[in-house]
Amino acid sequence: MSTTALTSTVQVLGAPGDRHDEILTPAALEFIGRLDAAFAGRRFDLLAERRRRAERLASGVPLDFSRATPAVRTNPDWRVAQPAPGLTDRRVEITGPPERRMTVNALNSGANVWMADFEDATSPTWDNIVGGQLSLLDAIERRIDFTTPDGKQYRLGDDPATIMVRPRGWHLTEKHLVVDGRPVSASLVDFGLYFFHCAQRQIDAGHGPYFYLPKLENHYEARLWNDVFVLAQELLGIPRGTVRATVLIETISAAYEMEEILHELREHSAGLNAGRWDYLFSLIKNFAHRPDFVLPDRAKVTMTAPFMRAYTELLVRTCHKRGAHAIGGMAAQVPSRDAQANETVLAAVRLDKEREAEDGFDGSWVAHPGLVPVCRGVFDGVLGERPHQIERTRDDVHVTAEDLVAVRRTAGPPTIEGIRANIAVAVRYFAAWLRGSGAVALDGLMEDAATAEIARCQIWQWIRHRAVERDAVVELLDDEIAALGAEYPWARLDEVRALFERTAMARDLPAFFTPDAYARYLVHRPAVQS
Repeated sequence: MSTTALTSTVQVLGAPGDRHDEILTPAALEFIGRLDAAFAGRRFDLLAERRRRAERLASGVPLDFSRATPAVRTNPDWRVAQPAPGLTDRRVEITGPPERRMTVNALNSGANVWMADFEDATSPTWDNIVGGQLSLLDAIERRIDFTTPDGKQYRLGDDPATIMVRPRGWHLTEKHLVVDGRPVSASLVDFGLYFFHCAQRQIDAGHGPYFYLPKLENHYEARLWNDVFVLAQELLGIPRGTVRATVLIETISAAYEMEEILHELREHSAGLNAGRWDYLFSLIKNFAHRPDFVLPDRAKVTMTAPFMRAYTELLVRTCHKRGAHAIGGMAAQVPSRDAQANETVLAAVRLDKEREAEDGFDGSWVAHPGLVPVCRGVFDGVLGERPHQIERTRDDVHVTAEDLVAVRRTAGPPTIEGIRANIAVAVRYFAAWLRGSGAVALDGLMEDAATAEIARCQIWQWIRHRAVERDAVVELLDDEIAALGAEYPWARLDEVRALFERTAMARDLPAFFTPDAYARYLVHRPAVQS
């Protein structure tokens, strides 16, 4: 990879904040400028290809395994890199936004890995983005201890979890950092700031710069990330192959290119993760125009649905075939203070993790520290002293292209309770997101943007195919907006309603709610001084 590309001058438009100058240093901005100069054009082209693929799917072109890459899939000899320090045993991983309290709690949770999530669990306000980088830097420097105004102390323990960072996806931009008036890729901002400030610090601490990569739709997007890693390591004098990245398989098209994605990233790969809620969102979104893909209430589409089983089993088989970790999906439950209710919660989590461990996953995700012991207990029971079960290659699994989209046995109309639940969760999440919170406890679950995406896409699909009349949705929306205002006086009701109507009730279905909502409501720049 050549490093001769000219540096793009990055201009900061975001309002200055406390300690922002520690992150937005001239050298760090120059580093981001080098990445932008090298990769902005390719990113633009890949996003254009995403739109073309979405149009093909909407027109009825079926998904299939790539005819261009059979040599990758049939070659038995290649493997991904060996696990990096701190990533050999990943039986429990916890996720959450990189705000200070969550950072301390997650690192102290007893989980093996913490995924610091700048994407679906973070509302991308400028303060959240820069503040999240400060939290990570402070945690690595072990200066994150703090006491709240009410006297509660947060102290980092002696054996913190390994940090992995999830930057925002390729489809998002950071409008507070621009080059020639053009916003910089949010992926490059989140990756670049963390890598610049923390890569060498993590290496010195015995780990390394590790990442989760979201929303990839094909192996060309994985190749772009691999080239970003190569250039970043070269620019900072870090040995090639030090970076490790786990790809979330959370789009329907990526499910058909798992081996190709691992192959592109093989020198930097840390395996694949079953990002199941975004995966369900992707399937609904891409086939929302088709009446045979109308799914019932969100709560009824479980991981035992045949098309979801095909996806997860194929993921385990693919990873283990190539020597890679397979990491299971999120347990989003929030423990209850009621003992009887809590036992029900823990039993549901235990059942979910037992299925994953028995299927061959090497670890799994939880959203709350209180679920770490349950997840650990299940995987301890299967793994014992082994750090993983990669040797279990699942040669018994055979998944066809049709199996991944075989929704026939799951399809069905919604109930009025399911319609109301989707509207309620969407508007409540939107309200919190607009206020700056991307991880929100709703009805006993820790929800992130994927939940709102599923909810609003299902409403759009149900209206389109007359599973519910538009007037009925409007009436339910009126009720839920009123209930939201009564419960949360701070909620920006007009903006919440407008966001719901644009993303769930418009003629065309937006690919994501986040880009437009971010541009309308979260981009704030300092006033021009006269």
